[in-house]
Amino acid sequence: MSTELPPVAPEVLAEAVESLTARLRKKLDDATAGCAAAATGEADGSVTFRFGEDAVVTLRPGPAGTVTEAGQATCTCLLAPRCLHRAAALGAAPLADTAPPEPEPAGAAGTERTTAAEPAESAASAEPAEPAESAASAEPVESAESVPALTVAQVGAAAALWHAAAEALAAGVTAGGAVVQAELLRAAHTARLAGLPRAEAAALRVVRGLRAARERRTAHRLGDLTGSFRELLYSAGVLASGTADPALTGTSRRAYTQGGSLQVQGLCREPVLSATGYGGVVTHLLAPDGSRYSISDVRPGGLARARGAGRASVALGGATLDHAGLARGGLRIVGATVSPEGRLGAGRGVKATPLPGAAWSDGPAAPLFARPAAEAVAALLATPAEAAEAETALIGCDVTVVGAAGDHLLVREAVPHAPLLRLLPAHPHPELPHTENLRRIASYPGLRLRVLGRPDLDRAATLRPVAVGPVPGAQYTLRLPGEWLGRADLGYERLQGEHFPPPDAAAAAAGEAGPVPAADAPDPLADAPLWRVRRLLETGVAGGRRAVAEAARGTAAQAAYGPLRRAGLTAAADLATALAAEADRRPRDAFGRLADPSPDGYAWAWLAAATHLAAAERSLVAASWTATPDGATPAAP
Repeated sequence: MSTELPPVAPEVLAEAVESLTARLRKKLDDATAGCAAAATGEADGSVTFRFGEDAVVTLRPGPAGTVTEAGQATCTCLLAPRCLHRAAALGAAPLADTAPPEPEPAGAAGTERTTAAEPAESAASAEPAEPAESAASAEPVESAESVPALTVAQVGAAAALWHAAAEALAAGVTAGGAVVQAELLRAAHTARLAGLPRAEAAALRVVRGLRAARERRTAHRLGDLTGSFRELLYSAGVLASGTADPALTGTSRRAYTQGGSLQVQGLCREPVLSATGYGGVVTHLLAPDGSRYSISDVRPGGLARARGAGRASVALGGATLDHAGLARGGLRIVGATVSPEGRLGAGRGVKATPLPGAAWSDGPAAPLFARPAAEAVAALLATPAEAAEAETALIGCDVTVVGAAGDHLLVREAVPHAPLLRLLPAHPHPELPHTENLRRIASYPGLRLRVLGRPDLDRAATLRPVAVGPVPGAQYTLRLPGEWLGRADLGYERLQGEHFPPPDAAAAAAGEAGPVPAADAPDPLADAPLWRVRRLLETGVAGGRRAVAEAARGTAAQAAYGPLRRAGLTAAADLATALAAEADRRPRDAFGRLADPSPDGYAWAWLAAATHLAAAERSLVAASWTATPDGATPAAP
């Protein structure tokens, strides 16, 4: 049985790799590969690695369980601490969160540091959230107040991070080993010291993505790593120019302000599961004026913590509710403290009194289902692409089940000329009931369903439901127990046969879904030839600059990007052609040496193509939510 390795602070790993000689750096990847399997846990909490008979590396984590200082990693060989053994052991351990959770100050208002699992964001994506980044992609929150101009240190740190990111992009996954990752970690640490938390978080996401790809983890997705590279290059490049909006630096702390007296009603709860071992729950709340709030309980513990936290007590002002009760109940809060994202704080001055719950059809939740989903999504798409609201907001709609199609469930909203919507699990982990619940719902075509979920803005007309309930007044709909108050949390409650209408009512209601076969559900994003640009960008991330250069040789470029031009996507074709040409541009002097070894030109060309692709795909996603008069989704250009 393998020993769980303690997390290591990024700067400790970067320093260990930087101290190695060039000869030892070439051996680092091979030395790191087998370290995790050879680790041995000791009684005092330390972990040892044995390299032969004379070299033993010991990692002694601090009270928080993390290796945060160089002295906590020792080796018995003669070259220590500048030895290959110590660097390999540190490289085998997972990266620690750069901003560990801190308790909220005892006063009524305080601050909270960004933690490893931002509840709303991590629950929003199919992939678990990454530390210090947050759903929603996980972006650090930008301050609404005026901030000073960028300092010289910030511009210099951003330039160093840009250079490290460009080198990592040119190397790709195949050559992005421990040395390349250490350069990124060193630059990320400098960015943190300079006050650039957003760029630092993007760099850590890239390093974790490179590790996952090289280790061939099942949860790795090349598209996610491509998006992480795009965010890193964009933030670092714009900040390095010195002309960026200072708000692009982000912030690692959220200030809690006085919210006075609040009255909130529970909407639903959803599990939070992070790839870094954090788990918990977030309960969504709604005020009578439509303001949205949340209470989260996220701690180390992984899946077991996420499953058990659904009934954990709510630590807010002495309230006697658990999260299951709060999701269907309410609170009257006196002396509330609220973060800019609507997270409620639990300071000593906060007092909370439980209130009776209300069904979705009554009280503040009713307006969520009053307007078509297309209008709600259009409002989200109108916000900047990096805004957290666009990734974490919940919308409601009444739908009719059409049937299963591949890995998703097809439904149609109960409004005229509505397009087909795809429902995907909010979290695909097999131990969570999201997937099982959707699979059971799919077996009841024609079922009327009230859905509360989060739109997936990276997919065409896709909604990730968090909770469902019966449609008021409908005959063929869910039949939930009265104590559930008309909704079921898909992440915690499993729908059973008794929760569905009897089979004899299915035949009469099946026609409500309409004779629309699953194969006829159009997907503008998948049908558009933009996949050619996406494949080129992902090829560069996987194989590096050399792999992209192959596309520039011969007639491959004309054959590949002709369909883009014929479809009217000339800008995408031009940017892809320029990227392939730049990747193949390797001028040499009379002695055969590279005349321009800098990867900056290639990184800028890649970033231009990636940024244009993201904007084009976002436009297609917006179009997929708009139906034509016959109810079909507009075709791709």
